[in-house]
Amino acid sequence: MAVRTAKAIWTGDLGSGSGEVSTESGVLDAAYSFSSRFEEGEGTNPEELIGAALAGCFSMALSNELAEAGHSPKEVHTTAEVHLAMTDDGPSVSQIDLDCEAKVGDIDDATFQNFANGAKEGCPISQALSAVTITLEAKLID
Repeated sequence: MAVRTAKAIWTGDLGSGSGEVSTESGVLDAAYSFSSRFEEGEGTNPEELIGAALAGCFSMALSNELAEAGHSPKEVHTTAEVHLAMTDDGPSVSQIDLDCEAKVGDIDDATFQNFANGAKEGCPISQALSAVTITLEAKLID
């Protein structure tokens, strides 16, 4: 299987330092800082990147499961909200909420929900994040 590489560099201390994250494909080369992670500053942050990875993986997994069962989706749109909480041990990802809307012809909601839950459990990023509670709200749309 493929091996994917991402890099990060951080310069300075936590509060006033800054960093950059990048991927070997070159598709991501972004700045991050204390402000972009713990406040509302410009730049990306690790939690946002985790959310993007999970939303992308889940959308692909659901599309695949539906198509293999003869229900090829027109579109699967997934948003991941990653909750960063302050605990006694420091910051922690406490929960991730997936919100999915899918356009799929000729499928009932109960069957769709089974596929959505299966995709949530089966996608590799969900499995990698098994220590975190992941919720799912999945809806069929026209």
